[in-house]
Amino acid sequence: MNVTVTPRAALERPEATVVGILLAASLCHALNDTIQSLLPAIYPVLKESYALDFGQIGLITFVFQITASLLQPVVGAVTDKKPQPFSLPIGMTSTLAGLLLLSQATSYPLILVAAAMIGIGSSASGGRHGLAQSVFQVGGNVGSALGPLLAAFIVVPMGQKSIAWFSLIALAAIIILSRVSFWYRDRRREMASRPARPIHYRYASLSRKRVIASVAVLALLVFSKHFYLASISSYFTFYLIDKFHVSVQSAQLHLFLFLFAAAVGTVAGGPLGDRFGRKLVIWVSILGALPFTLALPYVDLTWTAILSVIIALIISSAFSVIVVFAQELVPHRIGMISGLFFGFAFGVGGLGAALLGELADLTNIEFVYKVCSFLPAIGLLTIFLPNTEKKAA
Repeated sequence: MNVTVTPRAALERPEATVVGILLAASLCHALNDTIQSLLPAIYPVLKESYALDFGQIGLITFVFQITASLLQPVVGAVTDKKPQPFSLPIGMTSTLAGLLLLSQATSYPLILVAAAMIGIGSSASGGRHGLAQSVFQVGGNVGSALGPLLAAFIVVPMGQKSIAWFSLIALAAIIILSRVSFWYRDRRREMASRPARPIHYRYASLSRKRVIASVAVLALLVFSKHFYLASISSYFTFYLIDKFHVSVQSAQLHLFLFLFAAAVGTVAGGPLGDRFGRKLVIWVSILGALPFTLALPYVDLTWTAILSVIIALIISSAFSVIVVFAQELVPHRIGMISGLFFGFAFGVGGLGAALLGELADLTNIEFVYKVCSFLPAIGLLTIFLPNTEKKAA
């Protein structure tokens, strides 16, 4: 896809150009998350090769995601004040370096350094309303789903060093992102010459205290979603291997099904929020997953696969809607809010993986899933959010 356009072409076909850029960004998000999802996908390989316990596995996820978590709000705040068109390819370069280091790492500390470098690359990919947010996010979710599939058929049979081949994916993403960055730089110059459009505040009637409380509720909903997802992304393969005695490749295929269903749910969430209201979609997405998460630890392998797909479809539809909801609450801080929520999601996922790893070492991996099954009950807090439909009217 050629995403480079001249300013004149951009003026003649602005909608087509923006769609092309959005698709290019989504493609790069897919490439980026394909690389990043290799890390948890190869945890069984790393656990066996380096004799790691679940706490050490959780620490890898924590280092990777907390790095991105700390940097995401900073990147968002900086780009609010001064846009940085080339932050994306620079971030992907860090991901590439971390990937190469991971393929050659011979000790646990080097694995942690590689995870941190991949996390730094993630911090530049923060948020982009409704359908647009979902298109961008679905790219990342599709990439996340592909990671376990590639690990199952490439890394598991060929070994840790085969991860280096995926640096070609990172290189392709850097090239595409560089061209997108040039377009964005030219677009910024063009927009600077136009009179600024007034910002419409959908929630202008809300007090500052109510806005802060609503953002806090949204953050708690993100906590429930991503803490639960941490139990899946980091430990689902171990859960399947331990409880049902499946092979590593079979466990990774089950993880692929979960993550692919999450991609489908993500792309559906934004348009549904645009059509039926964000609050309703959040209700269904968070609280609606509760009956299925409660049942998951007590069923056989077939129903585990079925329920995991249903949970992914439901729970994944929330995040893009939550981010857009928060952006509408604080419309003059789009970058900061996006970075804050993406960073918080990364941080919660990393912290959740670390804590759940320690819990698994103290008890067992099946107990972890019994504890996490209650997390979607936090969705009851949605009742405290302002009513989108009334405000829109």
